[in-house]
Amino acid sequence: MLKSLQSFDEQQSVEYRLNHLLQSVSVLYKRGHYDDCRDLLYKAAKLAKQHESFVHQLEIIRWEKQIAYTRMDIDYLHKQLEHLQFEEDRALEQLRNVTDYRKFFFQVYTTIKREAQQRSADRKSHLQNLVDQDYFNDPALANSHKSRIMYYRTLNVYHYATLEHEQFYESGKKLIGLLESQPHFLRENLSDYIAALSNLIMSCGMLRKFDEVQECLEKMRTLHPITEDDRRKIHRQYYSNKFALCSTMGDFEEARREMDRCVQESAGFDTHDYETASFYFQYCTICFGCGDFDGALAYLNEWLNQPRSVEREDLQSFARILSLILHFEMGNNLLLESLLRSATRFLQKKNRLYDLERRFMHFILELTRQISAREQQAVFQKMKHDLQEVAQAPGIKALLQTFDLDAWIESKIRGEPFAAVVREKWSRETKMD
Repeated sequence: MLKSLQSFDEQQSVEYRLNHLLQSVSVLYKRGHYDDCRDLLYKAAKLAKQHESFVHQLEIIRWEKQIAYTRMDIDYLHKQLEHLQFEEDRALEQLRNVTDYRKFFFQVYTTIKREAQQRSADRKSHLQNLVDQDYFNDPALANSHKSRIMYYRTLNVYHYATLEHEQFYESGKKLIGLLESQPHFLRENLSDYIAALSNLIMSCGMLRKFDEVQECLEKMRTLHPITEDDRRKIHRQYYSNKFALCSTMGDFEEARREMDRCVQESAGFDTHDYETASFYFQYCTICFGCGDFDGALAYLNEWLNQPRSVEREDLQSFARILSLILHFEMGNNLLLESLLRSATRFLQKKNRLYDLERRFMHFILELTRQISAREQQAVFQKMKHDLQEVAQAPGIKALLQTFDLDAWIESKIRGEPFAAVVREKWSRETKMD
C-alpha cells in the first residue's frame, strides 16, 4: 500500500519527481549510460530551479561534475566548471538565506505563542531584538521567493504580536500577493497560504474591513487541500474566523448554525489529530450570546479541563473571568465566593493577577453582596467606569475582543440581552466607519 501511495505522490509532488529523476540518474550511471544521465539532469535542473529546490540543485551539480570526471571530459569541465561553481555557490547561498529567515520566523512564532496577546514590555523588547536584524532592513536581502515568504511571514506575526494593526494588515496583504504571484508553489505547499489568509482575515477584522473579511473567508472555504493537515487547517481557520466575525456582529444565531455544521464536519476527522479543544472557548461565547448559559459553562469547563501548555496562557486566565460571569448569570451566588478564591489563587500562582483581573473580581465580590437589582446596577455602573481606564492598557483591548466584556456590563446596566447590545454596538461602529 505504501508503494502505491508513493507511486501516486511521484506523479503529484515535485519533490518526489525530482527524487525519482535523481534515482534514475544513479541507476543509469551505474550502467554507463552517461548521455541519458545528462538528459535527465537537464530536466531535473529545470524543475528544481522553477521550484527553488536548492538541495536538489546542489545534488544535480554534483552529478554533472561526477559524470564529467568519470568520462574524463576535460573539455566539458574546462568550459563549464566556472559556471557550475557559480550555480553551486548561488544554491548554497540561497539555501543558507532561506534557512536563516526560517530560523527567525520560528523564534518569533515560538515567543508569541507563549502568550497570544501582548502585556509584557520585556516580551516586546525581545521580539524587537529578533526582527532588528540586518535581514529585515530590506526585503531585497531575501534572495529567493521562499526567503521573501519567510521575510513577510516573520514581520506579519511580529506586527500582530506588537499590536501594530496597520502594519499587520499591510504586511499580510503583501504576503498574500507574493504567495498568489507564484501559483505553482501553492500547488506544492498550501500550508503557508492558509496561515497567511487566516492572519489577513484577523487584521481586516481589527481594522473593521469586514468586506475583505468576507472575501477572505470565501477564499478559505474554496481552497482545495493537498494534505490531510491542510484539510484540518482550512476547516479550523474558516470556522474560527467565521465564529469571530459572527460574534463581533452580534449574530449569535448564525454562529450557532455554523457551529452545528462545524461539529458535523469534525466527525470526518481522526479524533487523535482533530483539535476539538481549540473550538471550545468559541463555542462557549456563542452559547453565551444565544442565552444558553448551561451550554456555555459546559463548553468552558471542557476547555478548562484540557491538558494545559504554555500556549494561550492569557486565555487560561481570562477563562476564569468568564466562568465567574456565567455563574453570576445562572444565579449561582453561593458558589461565587468560593470560585473567586479559587480564581485568585490560580492567577497568583501563574503571576497573572493583573489590574484588569483584580478589579473585575473585586466587582464580582461586590455583586454577590448586593441583593436588589438597583444596588447591582450601581455596581455595574461603577464597574463600567473603572474598567474603561484599565482597558486601554497594551494588550487588554485585544484580549477583550475574545469576549466583549464592555457589552456584557452595558447589557446589565440597561437590562437588555447581551446579543442585542453587541448588535447595536456593531451597527453604530459600522455607520461611523
